[in-house]
Amino acid sequence: MLARDHFRQLVCETPFHPRTAALNQLNLWHRWRDHTVADAYFDVGMEYNAIRNSCAVFDLSPMTKHLITGPDALAYMNRLVTRDVAKIKPARVGYCVWCDDAGQVIDDGTIFHLREGVYRLCSQERQLDWLHSSALGFDVRIVEETNDVAGLAVQGPTSCAVLKSLGLAGIETLTPFGLRSFPFAGGTLEVSRTGYTGDLGYELWINPERALQLWDALFAAGADHGIRAIGTLALEMSRIEAGFIQAGVDFLPADRAVRVDRTRSPFELDLGRLVDFSKPNFTGRRALLEEQHRGSRYRLVRLDVEGNKPAKDAYIYDQRRTNVGVVTSSMWSPAAKASIALASVKMPWGAPGEELAAEIYYQKELKWNRFMARCRVVEGAFFDPPRRRATPAADR
Repeated sequence: MLARDHFRQLVCETPFHPRTAALNQLNLWHRWRDHTVADAYFDVGMEYNAIRNSCAVFDLSPMTKHLITGPDALAYMNRLVTRDVAKIKPARVGYCVWCDDAGQVIDDGTIFHLREGVYRLCSQERQLDWLHSSALGFDVRIVEETNDVAGLAVQGPTSCAVLKSLGLAGIETLTPFGLRSFPFAGGTLEVSRTGYTGDLGYELWINPERALQLWDALFAAGADHGIRAIGTLALEMSRIEAGFIQAGVDFLPADRAVRVDRTRSPFELDLGRLVDFSKPNFTGRRALLEEQHRGSRYRLVRLDVEGNKPAKDAYIYDQRRTNVGVVTSSMWSPAAKASIALASVKMPWGAPGEELAAEIYYQKELKWNRFMARCRVVEGAFFDPPRRRATPAADR
């Protein structure tokens, strides 16, 4: 449950804050779900390199977490989200989205099936009101446990070696989206093979009272494996390379939209694989069936962009210079050695291999420049190493 009088504190510190504050030489912070979280500690480039070349640790404690229990927990979850939750077995994790009645995405997140009939739903945005309103007629209990569970993302090619050094026996056999518990400091440490970097990685979940013990033990175990704390700026780079979307950036949550045409459906976010029409009724099912029949308005595409200038907020044009979309996320990718972007384009544009153009504006020595960069629509992630899925996981 939430800490007493938590609402009286304007900005909270995560359970790991005593360690993250001591490391933050740049003093760069931002507010995430009323918590203070580091944007960067020392150098964004070096933090990014830790994700791709060694082991990176990110404090994800502010992630919104809801514990869902009760006799109707499975039926409720299947009514809430678009995928078939019955296929997520105990000790497994599943990616999901949930929609409003119009089939527009409210948020995406992960479902942790902790044990039979007990689920934890993690998301970026707060969803307690929507979860309760969706529970009408179901015998379930929904508790926000954001402040009751501290979390660390441990990501990168040496992340498994670090956890083995921490004493987590057999961690290398944990499969992607698997969940396992280990004894730690007189309590329980939950480890999931999940992450937001598109690389080999894990997420660690523990009681806040043992958070600092976990941090210290983890960094001691990773001393010979290049372990480094990272902030949100480096994490953002890795998630774009992985082709992952972010609420409020790549799509507007339907419950926050003023203009109904600004939202997106799962099909329009390249998440059609998460829509299962073979299961019982779920919120947005009728609208999504109609969309499947008539076709979608937009689609999310991944672009390989000419040149080395990030296509930030760029308009996308077809060969006739007709505006057909807009870039939602962009960066120069060290891994892909290219300028890359995620974009929302109107149908029927955006087929794999199609050539488009991005209108890029950039400033150099106080002068703004305009550059029409050629773009090519690519399939799949920009960075997707085999180690991400390999089981047993390698040490490097």
